Amino acid sequence: MAEDAPAPRKPLTRDRVLEAALALADAEGLAKLSMRRLADRLGVEAMSLYHHVEGKDGLLSGLTDRVIGEIDWTDDPGDWRASMRARAFAAHRVLMRHGWAPLLIVSGVNTGPNMLRYIDRTLGCLLGAGFDLPTADHAWNTLDAHILGFTLQRLHFPLEPEAYAGAAAEFLPMLPPETHPHMHRLTALVAGGGHDGLQDLGFGLDLLLDGLERLRLRG
Repeated sequence: MAEDAPAPRKPLTRDRVLEAALALADAEGLAKLSMRRLADRLGVEAMSLYHHVEGKDGLLSGLTDRVIGEIDWTDDPGDWRASMRARAFAAHRVLMRHGWAPLLIVSGVNTGPNMLRYIDRTLGCLLGAGFDLPTADHAWNTLDAHILGFTLQRLHFPLEPEAYAGAAAEFLPMLPPETHPHMHRLTALVAGGGHDGLQDLGFGLDLLLDGLERLRLRG
């Protein structure tokens, strides 16, 4: 009786390469992501990856675009601010899932199809609200700078939120009220539980949206 033939190997595609790279980056970080390790994960020779991505730089560009493709939000046709707010929180959630991605986004020129759709959709919302093109361009870049900066701070801040009060109590003796009266009061407030000390994405976002609304009303 003939032995069963081995199952055919799943063909290598760009999507498979990027999916495996995404899983590897999420699990171990970009520092551990190499063409050789990715090939091992896929069970292929490293050189075969170059048929689907343009080397390590092409791989990173593809990963960035794949992450951007996960960002989705519900537009409110009658409320551009609500749309931009939903967009900001959606982007923050995605970037927190892929903590290696924000630095890639801010350090490269991203022209993938998902990035282009992301920008075009954002511009469409702002232009539909009555902003002119130059203001809409400034607006989406400023909003994204806030989202990315806030996310990077949240990802890399050296303390977990639950440790803030204890750290504030330890820090308080370094801030005598005679020399640092305002920081002393704030730190004491956090140490005593009167203020959580947490940064809030929505706080800065609403300040930006308020300012943009004033620009919009001025025409």
